[in-house]
Amino acid sequence: MTKTFELETLKMRLGDAEFQLLDLHQRIQRALRSLILDGALDPGLKLPATRVLAKSLGVARDTVENAYVQLHRDGFISRREGSGSYVSENVGTELRGAARRRMKQQDTRRSETAPAGPGLSRRGQMIFDSGGISDTQVIKAFATGLPETRTFPTDVWERLQRQAMKDYRASVLLHGDPQGAEPLRKAIATYLNLERGAKCSPDQVLVLSSTRQALFLCAQLLADAGKPILLENPGYYGARKAFETAETKVVPIDVDDQGIRTDLLQADRSGANCLYVTPSHQYPTGATLPLERRLELINWAAEHGKWIIEDDYDSEFHYDGLPTACVQGLDKYQRTIYLGTFSKTLYPGLRMGYMVLPYELVKPFSCARSIMDGHTPQILQLTLARFMEDGHYNSHVRAMRKLYAGRRSIMLDSIAKHLDGIAVALRPQGGLQIPCLLADGWSEEQTIRQAASAGVQLPGLSRLYAGEEKKQGWLLGYSSLTAYEIEAAMLRLANALNKK
Repeated sequence: MTKTFELETLKMRLGDAEFQLLDLHQRIQRALRSLILDGALDPGLKLPATRVLAKSLGVARDTVENAYVQLHRDGFISRREGSGSYVSENVGTELRGAARRRMKQQDTRRSETAPAGPGLSRRGQMIFDSGGISDTQVIKAFATGLPETRTFPTDVWERLQRQAMKDYRASVLLHGDPQGAEPLRKAIATYLNLERGAKCSPDQVLVLSSTRQALFLCAQLLADAGKPILLENPGYYGARKAFETAETKVVPIDVDDQGIRTDLLQADRSGANCLYVTPSHQYPTGATLPLERRLELINWAAEHGKWIIEDDYDSEFHYDGLPTACVQGLDKYQRTIYLGTFSKTLYPGLRMGYMVLPYELVKPFSCARSIMDGHTPQILQLTLARFMEDGHYNSHVRAMRKLYAGRRSIMLDSIAKHLDGIAVALRPQGGLQIPCLLADGWSEEQTIRQAASAGVQLPGLSRLYAGEEKKQGWLLGYSSLTAYEIEAAMLRLANALNKK
């Protein structure tokens, strides 16, 4: 055991990177504290006098005195008048006891056949085991769901943000309404009623951080643990994870080339009271639900008292003709919960989405949201409201729609030119990605590995299927890539796949 104070040990600890940004007395105090906690300084060890230590370290005596004072206040050292400063015996006792407890726990774990978990709840373990969802944080071929961000009008956005800050001043620094800032709710309602054929008022809009937060709220408020909920098959991975981690039972409903099969809904006897659906642009097939099925869906929900969760995630980007009106606008029975996001139309880092709720659900969802994270940052909401009110949002969407339509054509041509044995599952009428199916004998897992070696990301299709039958393929995103980047990445992919 250490019997004397070793100055070199302290000097080495003072050199640690974690202490470099602190004031000098804080560095000495933190370094001594860490040595005590690590057991490098024994309980009862006498510390050098402040004058002696200051001289050894080349600092003022007051600097060391301030460090000792803080250590004494925190209980790490004791100071005896006329005797000096000592490492606290109490800290040493606690450290030795904690060390014994850790050793005992380690011995117990070694004796068990199965390793102990991290002490999570059952739901916590389920969430951890799911692996979460990995978002692409850089522009990369062929990642999905990434809009074009390099041409976003940041100068306009910054100007509007300065205006909002000037006009609202300190009020934007306070807590906001959990339901969302009124100017933004008005702008969203106006946009949806004019552009998406919705029928909603600002009072029905709930501003959130993302579609995933909306799905999490739906899972918590509309479905009990162990109860069924209906999802499209194949379908959005994030939706399935949100409901699974809420411990609901996901019941898949198959889709065809026209979207979800309403005949299977009519035949369902699971007892589920919710259906998650992407009617405007089915994820991942790209199918658009025809009007007849939309009306069947609405009548099914009304007759059986079900909730329709309509995810309209990229309906703005429809390239072949006009987009079909959203289900919410057709639903006179108020059984539809509408989900939208600005991550696809503007940029993912904005972290803002919204829900349009039937009147009876507005207060329950707002209450739940207030518990979850309070509110969305007010300055971003007010900036976005002005961006929409001044016409910049519609202008940006129109420009991106034209840009993405051209990139879709380039992507389809490039697939046909370079990839033998790959079939486009369905020429999508819109969206930001293209589903591709592999020919017999191809392995999705193997092609993903081959592509990764060439710096190309291939999001697999099979993970989007529930049940035993899973189609092998990819979902290729193109919206964030220029024509040159699409062609260059496709050539790298083709070369990688041809290497046996």
